[in-house]
Amino acid sequence: MGEDSRTLDRILDAAKEEFLEKGFQNASLRRIVKAAGVTTGAFYRYYPTKGALFEALVKPHVDRIMGFFDEGLTTIRELPAEEQTGAMSEVTGDCIGKILEYVYDHYDCVKLLICCAGGTVYEHFIHDMVEKEVDATYRYIEAVRSTGHEMPEIDHELCHMISSGMFSGMFEMVVHDMEKEAAAKRIRQLREFHTGGWARIMGVHFD
Repeated sequence: MGEDSRTLDRILDAAKEEFLEKGFQNASLRRIVKAAGVTTGAFYRYYPTKGALFEALVKPHVDRIMGFFDEGLTTIRELPAEEQTGAMSEVTGDCIGKILEYVYDHYDCVKLLICCAGGTVYEHFIHDMVEKEVDATYRYIEAVRSTGHEMPEIDHELCHMISSGMFSGMFEMVVHDMEKEAAAKRIRQLREFHTGGWARIMGVHFD
């Protein structure tokens, strides 16, 4: 490993500790530089701003988690309309399972994303997931209607509230530092709760 790589690793390690303890807004570049054992000038050769440093820590994980989520949404969307309801539970479970595994494999950096990102472009990460879920929900409703199944009109704000409850609740595993096994059980029950509620509202049966 070259000196540049070792220096970069020290900066990232020091930054992760500082951001986890203080949050992005209260984190100090001065403390990060001191903990990393580098000069301010050396730091700026790697990252032009505190925001760029935070991004280096969290963006790869944002991309992977959103990738799993987008993969699940695409799988449902590309199925024939008459097959989407039957596949929903399996596809959703697989998607959330992948996210759960990824979170616990990269816990500290996901903790930064969920709990420490205020003041960065990533502070609305969960909201962004909710918006995608709301859009996917209305696409699903239209697909089911195209098969001749009657679906009620669902208010956009209600749809947003329900989706927000699901995803905000899911990431409570990070907010409250749950053990992985306990988080998996609770998220499974959370899914069952939301699945049953949607089935009741929409008048469909998810297998």
